[in-house]
Amino acid sequence: MFSYRHGFHAGNHADVLKHAMLVALLRYMARKDKAYWYVDTHAGAGAYALTEGFAAKREEFNNGVGRLWPQSAHAQHKAIVAPASAVATPALIVDYLDQIAAMNPDGQLQFYPGSPYLAWQLLRDQDRMRLFELHPSEIDILADNFARTDKRTLITKANGFDALRGVMPPASRRALTLIDPSYEDKQDYARTLASVADAMKRFATGVYAVWYPIVSRAESAAFPAQLRNLGATSWLHATLQIATPSADGFGLHGSGMFVINPPFVLEGLLQEALPWLCDALAEDDGATWSLEAYIP
Repeated sequence: MFSYRHGFHAGNHADVLKHAMLVALLRYMARKDKAYWYVDTHAGAGAYALTEGFAAKREEFNNGVGRLWPQSAHAQHKAIVAPASAVATPALIVDYLDQIAAMNPDGQLQFYPGSPYLAWQLLRDQDRMRLFELHPSEIDILADNFARTDKRTLITKANGFDALRGVMPPASRRALTLIDPSYEDKQDYARTLASVADAMKRFATGVYAVWYPIVSRAESAAFPAQLRNLGATSWLHATLQIATPSADGFGLHGSGMFVINPPFVLEGLLQEALPWLCDALAEDDGATWSLEAYIP
């Protein structure tokens, strides 16, 4: 169960969708002065080097954030040519790239912020961050990456599915929770559903963002409907596929984000951003996107 290292995939197309939406959710949570908690059930290492280590071996970021980086106002290195487009970069993507630029002040794309680092960059003094990770190597790197943070951040070596039960409801009664296991173990789909269902019973008004891979697996295909059937009063479901599924059934050709209790502004931001992202990251004619929402 400890074979998965997110560093291999840092900054790929799935990270682009997940993290661009996460930034928008964090921005929304900060609209009110009242404190909120950010909870990350599978925090990983927190931040990643792109020029060495795991990420440099596969360079998946070249077909993800690497394609978008030239659109950033902060980019200085343009060896990777962005797709030509007459459409202005959507606001959701501009904010996402700005957060990456904060980690790369010289304009060179050398580091990529994972979800904990993105949240930490946007955290206010009154907010709190709870990070869970079970991988014995990742948890050490995560702790080292946040060694200089203050009392706002608490890092725990724990199974995020189980740990979520212990922090819901949060003391602030406001929270954004990201649940994004690797799903290499197909039981992660059922574990995610059970964890979200339990959290909703404990804290019905929380915002829950669930990432999942779009792969040639029955569990993946059934997952969105199962999330809808949990009975949330409002939800949003966004997907981005960058290629036709491979004939052998292997590989990650897309991903989805299912948000329970989404902010009302998110749907409009995604209506603008998803077609732009699909064009920018497409690898073949099979690239597509979708957006569904039920927000009474």
